[in-house]
Amino acid sequence: MTVAAVAPRTPAAAAGLARGDRIVAVNGHRLRDAIDFQFHTGDERLELTVERDGVTAVKRLTRRGTGLGLELAAPRPGDIATCANKCVFCFIHQLPKGMRKSLYVKDDDFRLSFLHGNYITLSDLDEASFERIIEQRLSPLYISVHATDPELRHALLGRPRHSAEILPRLERLAKAGIRMHAQIVLCPDLNDGAHLERTVFELAPLHPHVATTAIVPVGLTRHRERLPALRSLTADEARALVATADGWQRRWLAELGSRFVFLADEIYLLAGLPLPPAAAYEGFAIAEDGIGLVRRFEDAFTRASARQRARRKGARRHAVTVVTGEMFAPRLSALLARAGFDGSTIHLAAVRNDFFGPAIGVAGLLTGRDIQRHLATSADLGRAVLVPSVAVRDGDGIFLDDLTPADLARDLGVPVKVVQPTPAALLRAIRDS
Repeated sequence: MTVAAVAPRTPAAAAGLARGDRIVAVNGHRLRDAIDFQFHTGDERLELTVERDGVTAVKRLTRRGTGLGLELAAPRPGDIATCANKCVFCFIHQLPKGMRKSLYVKDDDFRLSFLHGNYITLSDLDEASFERIIEQRLSPLYISVHATDPELRHALLGRPRHSAEILPRLERLAKAGIRMHAQIVLCPDLNDGAHLERTVFELAPLHPHVATTAIVPVGLTRHRERLPALRSLTADEARALVATADGWQRRWLAELGSRFVFLADEIYLLAGLPLPPAAAYEGFAIAEDGIGLVRRFEDAFTRASARQRARRKGARRHAVTVVTGEMFAPRLSALLARAGFDGSTIHLAAVRNDFFGPAIGVAGLLTGRDIQRHLATSADLGRAVLVPSVAVRDGDGIFLDDLTPADLARDLGVPVKVVQPTPAALLRAIRDS
């Protein structure tokens, strides 16, 4: 494992560790990956076998608190277990050609599921990996279920050469005490209706080991040449699904003590229905899957804007442009209006996604060129353009189409600031601009 960074005044810094060091063993245990590192660094006193410039040395650390003060480098694409499935709805298959190679990596790696919350199918998991998950208590894991009917799931995964049956795998992990979060990518006319009900009702008996089941709508881009014909959820179907899920939640809350089934925010927005209150998300355990992100943002925005309102009173305001996707734009506009910002202060840019197609309305999949094209028609961008950081990828400060915020700033003639997707960060960026 390669050290990516060492924080000052930490046990790692005191031991002399530095960026670029390669940690090969902890207390005599050889390391395969970051999970082994975490598993073997729980003791108070540690001996790390480290390679630097071809020289091997032992670094001794004494843990203070929970962290050691070092960050490990992310795995390279060649080190990741890739997915052998050809899911009919796979987003990576819908990417156009010519983008950077890292975007085409399909991971199905249980280690990334444990470390980063990536969803995996379990279809390629071998016996050694199962035993390691159980031995090292790698929990929670995030599982792409999609359907519990074996034949239907096999079809959804693109009819791979290996078995796609999921329930026996989940049951084995549940018996070992592994906590899991299940996901269903909902494809109208395929795994909806009675198939969806079967999946939900066959997963529920595995609660609390299967802690949640997330239902998210299929995302379809305009780059679907020679791919299976699929369609998006309609507004009427979204409204019907909300009503159905509400009934399921009331049942499971009474029987299991948890709502168990949760719908993606996108489904409520498509249906034009109110989002559930914060308590209905039971701690926002799967917010990164788009379950409750909007509710959490809106509630936090209301609190943060109330705290800052007094400070803004009487202050001179300068206009700024705030970039977002078409889906969230109406709700963000309402939030800004309730917080006292009007059109002379905030220019809200609801950017259409021409790169992936109009069916993709989230801010995280906006490209630099779509933002540039949209803003080029604006007469006044104000003192700055604020872009959500979720649209910037790979830690290199670049959009999906390899443009950078600096490129945008040059083309638009105003500063472009990348803002973390939190209410406090957005309000602070508006104030500072």
